[in-house]
Amino acid sequence: MRTKEEMGEKLNEILEKSYDAKDGFHAASKNAKNKKLQEYFRQKAEERDMFIQELKEEIKGYGQEPKEDGSVKGNMHRTWMNLKSSVSDNDEAMLEESLRGEKAALEDYKDITKEKDLPPTLSSKLNRQQQNIQSSINNVKVYEQMFD
Repeated sequence: MRTKEEMGEKLNEILEKSYDAKDGFHAASKNAKNKKLQEYFRQKAEERDMFIQELKEEIKGYGQEPKEDGSVKGNMHRTWMNLKSSVSDNDEAMLEESLRGEKAALEDYKDITKEKDLPPTLSSKLNRQQQNIQSSINNVKVYEQMFD
């Protein structure tokens, strides 16, 4: 098991990426042309906001200060996606980026949930969030069929 400090840092990494995902989904919901995709991305942004609140509580429990924003890399990526959406029909590209991001998030969750001796409440939250991300990956694959 990681030390309290290491666990707090790992949770803060996931928190930062959750901010990035929330902001990315929010931008995608505004930029998508397809109404179903707009709603899907809006729901994913709301879900990530819930993840953020839960992660903040857990980080405080580890005696650390939760991060309050996403990463510079995530902000740059959203700027690129906004630019791309302004010059092309990008629903398919946003779905592909969503899938890529969700797969990366899933790996982060798998890494932390394999830790031994996680407190039950933290383990439960992380496992539920991980399952939601897996479900999102499955949903993206279904939405991608609209473009085949």
